[in-house]
Amino acid sequence: MRGQFITFEGGEGAGKTTQAELLAKSLNNAGIETLLTREPGGTFGAEAIRDLVLSGTSDRWSGLTELLLMYAARLDHVEKLIRPALERGVWVISDRFADSSMAYQGYARRLGKEQVEDVHKAVLKDFAPDLTILFDLDPIMAMKRVETRGDEISRFDAESMDFHNTLRKAFANIAADNPERIVTVDADKPIEAVNTQILAAIIQKYPDLSGRLAVNDS
Repeated sequence: MRGQFITFEGGEGAGKTTQAELLAKSLNNAGIETLLTREPGGTFGAEAIRDLVLSGTSDRWSGLTELLLMYAARLDHVEKLIRPALERGVWVISDRFADSSMAYQGYARRLGKEQVEDVHKAVLKDFAPDLTILFDLDPIMAMKRVETRGDEISRFDAESMDFHNTLRKAFANIAADNPERIVTVDADKPIEAVNTQILAAIIQKYPDLSGRLAVNDS
């Protein structure tokens, strides 16, 4: 049977990486082989593009150049990692996917919804996640997390608060447009509480997993 493709979306500093690891642990403990990956990245070529996209000054690339770079990385990611894993029956959890392009380049870079959709159709046709978990967090709190986590600040981290507020609104709009696929969780909660929200969303989507998934210790 084909595996399931689950994506985590949201602004910077929302805690997606930690929660992706916890969900993968729960699924593996339930006997479901699970692969963790990220965007941009996941393959050798896509990781090279990641370095180009995330480093440098905030104005290094235009919005359209960013979008095309993201989709070059995404195509390599899907062709070489995600699709083959799904065909083997592996469940794939990706920290970001196409919704990020819509939010970051479509909304925040003002390319518009139609242009991003056109690029997606040209590159990936109708390929999309089975379930998306959206992490909603006040951008002020998110930036405080970014500042304290000790990682290198990316081009997107360094954007203005207006940019991050636009991202939050963009993701909310995307979720409203895709209620059958996207579940929003309150990311301004302790790690275990967010994990509980995510597992509830998984069980609602996949009722057969009820009783098989356990909340992980943070």
